[in-house]
Parts: sequence; structure tokens; C-alpha cells
Amino acid sequence: MDRLNNLAPAAVKRRSVKNGQDVCKSPTQVPKFEWINKYHKGPRGQGVVKQALTPLSTTLNKLSQHRKTEKSSDKKGTSEKEKGSNSGTQKSRAPLSQESQGISSREDRDDLVRSSSHTPSNKAQILAMPQFGLRDNLIRCELLKNEDLYTYLEDFSFFLGTYNVNGQPPKESLSPWLSHTPNPPDIYCVGFQELDLSKEAFFFNDTPKEMEWTKAVSEALHPDAKYALVKLVRLVGIMLIFYVKKEHAEFISDVEAETVGTGIMGRMGNKGAVAIRFRFHNSDICVVNSHLAAHIEEYERRNQDYKDICSRLQFRPLDFTQPPLTIMKHDVILWIGDLNYRISDLDVDNVKELISKKEFETLHSYDQLKRQIDEEAVFVGFVEGEIDFQPTYKYDTGSDMWDTSEKCRVPAWCDRILWRGKNIKQQHYQSHMALKTSDHKPVSSLLIAGIKRINTEAYKKTFEEIVRNIDKMENECIPSVTLAKQEFHFKDVKYMQHQAETLSLFNDGQVPCQFEFIQKPNESTYCKPWLTANPPKGFIAQGGSVDIELEVFVNRSTAPDLNSGKEQIEDILVLHLERGKDYFIPVTGNYLPSCYGTSIHSLCHMREPIQDMPQETLHKLAEMSVKENVANAEKPLDIPKELWMMVDHLFRNAIKQEDIFQQPGLRSEFADIRDCLDTGMPDSLPGSNHSVAEALLLFLDALPEPVVPFSFYQQCLESCSNASQCEKTISMLPQCHQNVFNYLAAFLRELLKNSAVNRLDVNILATIFASLLLRSPTKQDLAEKRKTQEFFQHFLTQGST
Repeated sequence: MDRLNNLAPAAVKRRSVKNGQDVCKSPTQVPKFEWINKYHKGPRGQGVVKQALTPLSTTLNKLSQHRKTEKSSDKKGTSEKEKGSNSGTQKSRAPLSQESQGISSREDRDDLVRSSSHTPSNKAQILAMPQFGLRDNLIRCELLKNEDLYTYLEDFSFFLGTYNVNGQPPKESLSPWLSHTPNPPDIYCVGFQELDLSKEAFFFNDTPKEMEWTKAVSEALHPDAKYALVKLVRLVGIMLIFYVKKEHAEFISDVEAETVGTGIMGRMGNKGAVAIRFRFHNSDICVVNSHLAAHIEEYERRNQDYKDICSRLQFRPLDFTQPPLTIMKHDVILWIGDLNYRISDLDVDNVKELISKKEFETLHSYDQLKRQIDEEAVFVGFVEGEIDFQPTYKYDTGSDMWDTSEKCRVPAWCDRILWRGKNIKQQHYQSHMALKTSDHKPVSSLLIAGIKRINTEAYKKTFEEIVRNIDKMENECIPSVTLAKQEFHFKDVKYMQHQAETLSLFNDGQVPCQFEFIQKPNESTYCKPWLTANPPKGFIAQGGSVDIELEVFVNRSTAPDLNSGKEQIEDILVLHLERGKDYFIPVTGNYLPSCYGTSIHSLCHMREPIQDMPQETLHKLAEMSVKENVANAEKPLDIPKELWMMVDHLFRNAIKQEDIFQQPGLRSEFADIRDCLDTGMPDSLPGSNHSVAEALLLFLDALPEPVVPFSFYQQCLESCSNASQCEKTISMLPQCHQNVFNYLAAFLRELLKNSAVNRLDVNILATIFASLLLRSPTKQDLAEKRKTQEFFQHFLTQGST
């Protein structure tokens, strides 16, 4: 471990946070928007206009005039464009399945669950497609608003099942779980967790157990009906399978599946969720299967996982011009899985005593999920049926005996089923003790849901009435809106810290209006990459309003230029009304530079915290090549002080930490760690060991040039099978990069000496760190990924330099 101590940088002074006055711009200062120059230099009519930057108000007026000129010149080609777009073939829906082969043929399934013809039930979707303009969106909006006039409810049964199988193959029939209901359900949604616990599944998302368990499910479905497999989706060991009775298959449409990992760095798929959304008749349904963070004390981490899943899991509609659909934007949400919430404030003996007396209501009052729902921390608006069965975790595998291992886990209701939506009744909610394959017991629920169906005659009447009303007003009025706020400023923006402001639009015109943020000249998107508007387009009924979230989030791709001062938090959004005017909305802010997204070379030349460095110095450092040194500068540090601080903390506190680098930390603790690194070094970093470990991984991931520079990547692949060639390649790296590589390798070898306690091995560390230290300049394929791991493994084995 001498190398770790030898490479430690000079002692770093504790620094206080700057007041930020030199970073923040005065509110009266005119922001400089580079695209405005490009706009005026762009072609207009026959000539080219060249003009110096003018005050913002003048510029906005001229931009407005320019947009009007564009609109008038574009009108001539409108009719031809409309003819062309409407004469094209109707875009068909994407295939609905990517299931494993062997259950039934793909052709059969696609025939069973197909894109239906243009019927009233899918009219709303058709009208949303790109070739339909403002008129059709008006009709669509009015149809959705008056849905109650032409729909009626019909009850259908949904069987929901969840089972954590602990990496085991199916060893017994699943019929006691899946076909115990007297009548066959209309729909099955069956979820699994820990399908495969092997490293191969974890690192490469490849497992034969997907087929084994899918086959076991298909053989155990209710024998009194025939079912079609609509969709299967899997993320590592989290799998969701969706079946429907064959007679209902033609009424299933718009099927999409998505996954989101919430493991370490928010990417690893050992924890997270898979989801399937679909339209059944006229109801939009979303089914989520999740596996949240483990361990009794980690309920806050589970809460964070739930919130991450809700915000990050988005379905991309077939019409790419439409905003993505989130989980909550569905009529019915069905949520199943190993949610991992435990029983608190009772010891194992008290819990078992309450179970033996079947006092489940008393025991449930100590349940973490119930408490978190009561506090509205998670699952707001969801319902869970009464629990009158004993906890489903943890049993000795192959038995009904509670855990007799050394850890003697406290029994808990880890496996849960919840729902959200109207007109839903639960028929049963139970566990299935007969199945003994796993240390969990499977759980099932049968829900009866009122699904919206179309009354064709009522639909036709409503549709015709809407068209008549729109015809009357279509050409009489110009749309207009009022903006509650004209400009936005985001103060003290930080790396990976979300900020949001609300832009409220009120339709004060005489007609409904359609809005969209549009691209500026010579730009590929409507805003800078650190900014998003949600939704970016939409529809406002007459007299209605909409709130648009303007969100600023700086990530690894946008941080480098903001750290150096090359880019600023400055942009102008152009809000366009169809058949109306444009509104120009300035967005400004100040960014606090961070070590996250700053190069190794620059950080080694900073003895002060990055937020105490003058912006001019940061810019010069960013422009310097690795071989240059700052004029009159001190000798650079061997390694960045921020890296040393994190590794030193882990070496002193986490060398024996169980699941280190495998269990995520808390986002709030990452923010505290980042602030300490960016503003000054405390005696010790805040947060748990897991949060510091994840902060280290995020630091390496954010480096603009990885530890092994891109120019050496190919050489590393070619030498991966030869240890001496690998060491020779590392010896050729720039000195600061070479120091960081060797420092990290020495630290990881120390971790491996304690593998019996921290549960790490060479394969796990090589997989996690190779992807960060040896990043590909282009998209990395599986073969390359394996080679980078082989390369790095040479430095983790005993005796390596």
C-alpha cells in the first residue's frame, strides 16, 4: 500500500465557499447569445444580412420580424407539402413482441396482436401522427375531453404475479400460483426478480433462465383458456411477461416496453424496473415490475429507487414528435415486484410470534412500505389490498422454515402488488406457500378493472358535432397565449443537480392553440443540451392553461465546457404557436465549476479547490495540452487531490465494507461529497461508504479524457492477452494519467485482499473499472468490452506492478 501513500498530494487547506459574486452576472447585463449572430448572417430572401450584436430587446423584435417573413414565404408550398404528406402510406405500428422463441411463432403472435384498421377505438392515436395538423389535433383534443359521451365500462380480470426466484431454475409446476383462480383471467402480468444471479447475467445481460422460466409460466397458465404471449421484457434478473386471452388480442395495441437500472451509478441492472405499456380497447395501461434496494436500513434508498423509476422510465411513442409517456400518464398502473421494504422496530422473535398468532394487522403497522405510503414518500395515489398472509421472505430454500442461516433475517413482506386508477376492485391478494424453489414465496392478486370501450354510434355523433364546431371557428381567430413569466434565471447550477422553473401558458385567445418550441437557425435542437422543456409541444384548450417545466441538468457531456467557461448557462427558447406568433424566452444562469467533468491534467495543476480558481485560469488549463505546463506554475500534483481524497477515505473506512462498489449510495449524500471536493477538503468526506464509492465511479465516468486516453485504447485491446505488453502500454501514458491508473490499481488490489468480507473478486472489479478507465472513443461492442476487462485484470492479480 506504499504506492497509495507515496502518491498522495500535498496537504490541502480547508477552504470556505465563495460568495459567488464574481460568477453571477448582474441582472441588467445583456447576455451574449452566439446564435443571434449566426441568425443575422444567415440567408434572408435574395441577400445576406450581417449585423453586430444588438441589445436583447432589439434582437428579439428583429427575430420576431424574421419569423413572420419566413411564415409568409413558406405559405406557398404548404398545400403541396400537405398533399405529399397525406398521400404517403399510413405508418404502421411496430411489431409488438421481442419474446423468446419457442412459445409460439412470431408470425402467429403478430397476427394475434396486430395493428388494427382505422376504427373509432384507435382514432385518437391516428390523429396524433405527424401528417395530421392543427385541425386534427383540435379534433383529437375534443374527443379526449368528451370521452365519457361515447365510451362505456366493461369489466376484465387481470392476474398479477410476482416471484423472486433467487437465481434458481424452475423445479416445480407454477400451476398452484398461476392457475388457482376458478375462472381464467383475461390478462396475465407475471414478474420475476433475481432470475439469474450469475456474473454473466449481471455484466452481459445474457441468461438461459429467461427461456426456462418463460416456458414454466406458459405451461402453468389457466387450462380453461388459450393465451397469446404479447410481450416479454427483461433487465438482468428482472423479467415481466404479458399474456392475453386470444379472443382479446385484437383489442391490444400500442405495446411498448422499457427498462431502467437503479444499481450503482444509476445504470447497473441488478436493481431497477422493467415495464410494459399498452392500450386495451380505449384504456391506457402500464405494468411495472421492480426490484428495489435491499437491506433493512435502506428504506430511503428504496424510496429513491421508486422516484428514479417514475422519472426515468419513459415510453417513446410511435410518433416521435410527441413527448414521451411516463408511468403516471396512464389510466391504470399496476405495480408488482420485490420492493424489499422490511419490518422495523421489532426483533425477529417478536415478528415470528405475531406471525404465529396470525396478527397480521398489528405486524403490518411496523411495515416500512405502509409507513412510507402513510407519509406520502412513495406510491402516492396507489392502493394495496389488505395483507392477510404471512411474510413472503425469508425462508430456507426448499422448505417453509424461516431463515436459519447465521444472519437469521427478520421475516418481511418484500413481495408486493399495488395499483392506481379508477374502477378497480381486488378479488384476492395472497402468497403461495406450496412453492418452495426460492427463499421467497410468490404472491398473486386478481383485479377486476373497468376498461373503457367505444360505443360506435355515440362516437360517430360526437365526432361529427366536434367537426361542425371547429369548422365554424377555424378561420375566424388567431391563437394567442399569455406567459406568466417572460425570462428565467437559474442560480448556482451544479453538476448533476436538477433545477426547474415553471413556465405557465394561458390561452387567452378565442380558439384552442397548439404550441411547440422550435429550433433556432443553424441549430439541430430547440435548446442547449443542458436545458429541456417538458412538454416541448402541446395543446391548450380555449381558456385553458398548461405548465411547462424548464429543467436545467448538467451531466458528463455538458460539464467540461461549462467548467472551463467555454460555454455559459445562456439560451433563448423560441415558443411557436401554430397559426400564431412566436415568443422569445431568455434562459440564463450561473454554473459553479466542478471537479466532475474536469480533466486529470487540469486538476493536477490545481492546488486550490476548483471553485476558488479564477475562471480565466480554468479556461487556460482546459486549452493546454497534456505536455504543456502553466507558466510560472508549481510542480503539478501526482494525482488530482479530489481523487486522492475519495480513495483515501475508502481505504481508511471501507476496505472491508460488504458490497462496496456494488451497492449504490444516496443522491443527497453525493451532492454533499461533490460540494466538499469542489469547495475545500474537510477532514473526512460526508456520507456512507457506498455514497463515496459511487462518487468515485461517477468522477471517473465524468472525465472528458479517460484515465487511459482515447489514443491508447486500440493499443490496449491489441495487448490485452499479454501482461508485459499491458504494463508497457500503461508506462507510455502521460505521467498524471499513469499515476492515476497505478494508484487505482494498487487500491483495488488492497480491496481484493479483503474479498472474504467485502465480497469482491477480480471479475467484478475488472468489469466495473475497465468500463471507466478504458472507455471507447466510439460505441463499444461486447468483444471489446471483454478485452478491456482482460487488460485490466492483469493489474488486479497479485504480483502485478
